[in-house]
Amino acid sequence: MAVDQRERFVNRTFEPVTERDRDEVARQLGRRPRAIRAIAARCPSGHPAVIQTNPRLEDGTPFPTLYYLTCPRLCALVSRLEAGGAMREMTERLATDPALADAYLAAHRRYLAERDAIEPLGTEVSAGGMPNRVKCLHVHVAHTLASGPGVNPFGDETLARIADSWPAGDCA
Repeated sequence: MAVDQRERFVNRTFEPVTERDRDEVARQLGRRPRAIRAIAARCPSGHPAVIQTNPRLEDGTPFPTLYYLTCPRLCALVSRLEAGGAMREMTERLATDPALADAYLAAHRRYLAERDAIEPLGTEVSAGGMPNRVKCLHVHVAHTLASGPGVNPFGDETLARIADSWPAGDCA
């Protein structure tokens, strides 16, 4: 990857993590967050919704999930879609829709580029089943909320499917 491309991702501005944020994420997750790097998105009530994590845990173990969904309300809504078979249906569409498969591959490549701009892990493993299947909608929603619309087609689609329920009100 060209240096200017890496710089584009390294210089993206996310919010620094405060102690209050750490405490809130710990409450949301039911445990202290690991490898937290920044707040990538907030829920409507201002609580962290997505955290950006370091590519390695404190002990050096690879941690390939760059964006982690923390908002309990949003997690619950996404979990309902998963339980309803959305991932299976989305994966099946990858085999029959070349434009969707291309967009999903581009999302995978961007995810890797964003992570590698922080610290290369030397692997093509990204998250959420990319680029060949849809394994975790939470990852895709987190990616969309961190990167914006038009980057991850399944994150965009999942947010559209739950738009009537989120964002709304105090979700924390």
